[in-house]
Amino acid sequence: MPLQIVENDITEMRVDAIVNAANNSLLGGGGVDGCIHRAAGKGLLAECRKLGGCETGKVKVTAGYDLPCKYVIHAVGPRWFGGKEGEPALLRSCYLNALEAARERGCESIAFPLISSGIFGCPKQIALRIAVDAIRDFLAENEMLVCLVIYNRSEFPLEDGLRRDISKYINDSFLTDTTDTEELSACAPTGAAPGRFAYEDEARFVRGGKTRRRLPRLKSKASLHGAERFASVDAESVPDEAAEEKSAMFPPMFDYAPAISLEDALKQIDESFSEMLLRKIDESGMTDAECYKKANVDRKLFSKIRSDRLYKPSKTTAVAFALALELPIAEVREMLMKAGFALSRSNKFDIIVEYFINHGNYNIYEINEALFAFDQKLIGA
Repeated sequence: MPLQIVENDITEMRVDAIVNAANNSLLGGGGVDGCIHRAAGKGLLAECRKLGGCETGKVKVTAGYDLPCKYVIHAVGPRWFGGKEGEPALLRSCYLNALEAARERGCESIAFPLISSGIFGCPKQIALRIAVDAIRDFLAENEMLVCLVIYNRSEFPLEDGLRRDISKYINDSFLTDTTDTEELSACAPTGAAPGRFAYEDEARFVRGGKTRRRLPRLKSKASLHGAERFASVDAESVPDEAAEEKSAMFPPMFDYAPAISLEDALKQIDESFSEMLLRKIDESGMTDAECYKKANVDRKLFSKIRSDRLYKPSKTTAVAFALALELPIAEVREMLMKAGFALSRSNKFDIIVEYFINHGNYNIYEINEALFAFDQKLIGA
């Protein structure tokens, strides 16, 4: 199952187990520790008194009491002294030991705070990186829904330089999209709706700074009177160059093909999303499990996709598999199209995904961190 990053109060998470960022005494304290003890009630403290404390980097487990979970896993993170006293390894051990304790108890879901990132002084960006790396390594071999709970999204520790780069990329993309729309609108004749050309209702149009008169539109059977004369005048008076120019400017709206039956049309259905996905997995050399885990998708969802050639995924699922396969942008667009979606330069989620692809970074966990920071849906999860 996937890793989710969520904005919430950890004491309100409806999961099998929540992790408490505890101190060595296990008797409560400030921050997350104090909040969990207050929400769980007196029974939690009474049980903790019997545990005899806990070593740094290790965990102990109690019942959830008044919390909406079965278990509270108390993990004692290290105090931060610059990272040179073995703190990163101890912090990683907190996550892996908590996950193993949850697995042993049959938990299918677990929620973590950012351990040691509060009064214990670990820089939030370092705490996040250690947490995600440890959880990712566990999920590579195990099935569990893991939630990393952030109390306030505005304090999410996305690296400042990355945040600035993405913000600029988004702004530039919106500007490009707006400029393109304005240029198209500027070419439309007076009275046209914004962003459209009034081909049918305008008798005059502008191109290259020159105003040209168009033939009037025939709107009824009565208008057909004299049409033969109209056609002969048009053929004699309009130079070939002008006709070619008009044809280039106003291509046929439809490329008419011989009519076929609906049954025959349905026989010509292109490769589906599921078929392209399975083909690309085979071409990549990955196993199915390696692919769906890399995509941050659980096994049950992948089984549905594999068993139904016409399966219609969500956009985030389609993007997840395109990233897991590390497809070039053209093939990402193709895979999305087969699922009925597209990447748009007027959509913040799409622009952020495109930013990472264009920078050669297909790490879904890092992309999800950026999506979370910019208040967008996460991929896969």
